Amino acid sequence: MTTVTVITGANKGLGFETARRLIEGGHTVYAGARDAVRGAQATKALGARSLLIDITDDASVARAADQVRAEAGRVDVLVNNAGVAGPALPAGELTAADLQQVFDTNVFGAVRSIRAFLPLLQSANRPTIVNVSSALGSLTINADPAAHAELLPAWAPLLAYNSSKAALNMLTAVYAQSFPQISVVSVDPGFTATDLNGYQGTQSVEEGAAAIVAAANAGPGAPSPAFVGATGPVPW
Repeated sequence: MTTVTVITGANKGLGFETARRLIEGGHTVYAGARDAVRGAQATKALGARSLLIDITDDASVARAADQVRAEAGRVDVLVNNAGVAGPALPAGELTAADLQQVFDTNVFGAVRSIRAFLPLLQSANRPTIVNVSSALGSLTINADPAAHAELLPAWAPLLAYNSSKAALNMLTAVYAQSFPQISVVSVDPGFTATDLNGYQGTQSVEEGAAAIVAAANAGPGAPSPAFVGATGPVPW
């Protein structure tokens, strides 16, 4: 039986590469995109199933879940990949509205997706939720970045982004405790060159997607909750 996987934000970057690798490995992938044209182009290139989804919109997420329910009947793996960086301003210059915009995608978007797809995940034999996070969301690392330079050499004091990824990690922990039958993990793909960071990342999307693909393929017995990167566990 094929593995049914839903990936939000799959029309470019890490999401696209993750979809490509999972399809290559035999998954049936619903490649999520909020733009219909870009989504259609990506799904054609990938050989994926098209899924129009804007994770900042409740109705859009509900429609996407209804589509997958009608076509597949279940979801084995949900990859919450869609995210935004937010303004790269000093912490003292950011407003509550700035943080709200970032949280609406990086945190509340994941909540919308998980809530909508939860019944379909519960219909799978061994479901998995992969939240694409960042070591920038680690409280341990942010408290003393110099002491953890080997894990995160490119630390930056990005108030909106870092705090949103810390909140996403908390979602991972609480969802894992609330639904022990579902493997729930946060994944740090590393500093990857994508349009999220203006292609300043030091590794390719092929390298960055490796940790996401590994988590999506981990299957039964994988620790949950977990916060993992390409080289192993990341401190919360």
